[in-house]
Amino acid sequence: MSDIFTIQAVARNDGGKGASRRLRREGLVPGIIYGGGKDPEMIATAHNKLLQHLEHEAFYSSIVEVEVEGKKQRVVLKDLQRHPAKPFVIHFDLQRVAATDRIKMNVPLHFIGEEEAPGVKAGGTVSHALVDLEIICEAQNLPEYIEVDVSEMEVGDMLHLTDIKLPEGVEIVAMTHGDEHEHDELVVSMQAKVKVVEEEEEEAPAAETEAEAEPSSEEE
Repeated sequence: MSDIFTIQAVARNDGGKGASRRLRREGLVPGIIYGGGKDPEMIATAHNKLLQHLEHEAFYSSIVEVEVEGKKQRVVLKDLQRHPAKPFVIHFDLQRVAATDRIKMNVPLHFIGEEEAPGVKAGGTVSHALVDLEIICEAQNLPEYIEVDVSEMEVGDMLHLTDIKLPEGVEIVAMTHGDEHEHDELVVSMQAKVKVVEEEEEEAPAAETEAEAEPSSEEE
């Protein structure tokens, strides 16, 4: 893991929509810390500082340190509620974790080696079926991301969940449900480049006369 992210927060005692609106007017975001065999704690943190953390991909899949009035706890981000129309965070949930706790998290996939792939050099394109994975592992083994190497893929090749090399101690949640073949999802494929054939426009038919000439009758 990279440097630990730190959230500076304050405790809050008043819940409800009215209190949350008041906090937001003051530039704060309401949140909660739960888990770890302890009572939930209602907290609030500066909205602009939280947004800075959210700009980092690693923040969503890392152990985060939250400091509430001098007391530090290690947590992971479990839920984030955003305003449907405005760039505001409405609420966030943090879960306490210890180093040996087994946790489920979604981590991003980083695809490497695309430029070197024979399929790309042959004119193919890489198609990502998945962009992240739900994994389970001890908190101390939580990866920020998982690499998927596509550098040897030819046109027509596919990689599934069973083809991914996982860090030590990490399991894919989908592969713990039983039949491996049934849950072995497609992750990435190398597809032939689709050629777009432009059909020649048919020539417009010659303009018809306003009315077809009626056969002329011979005068007797």
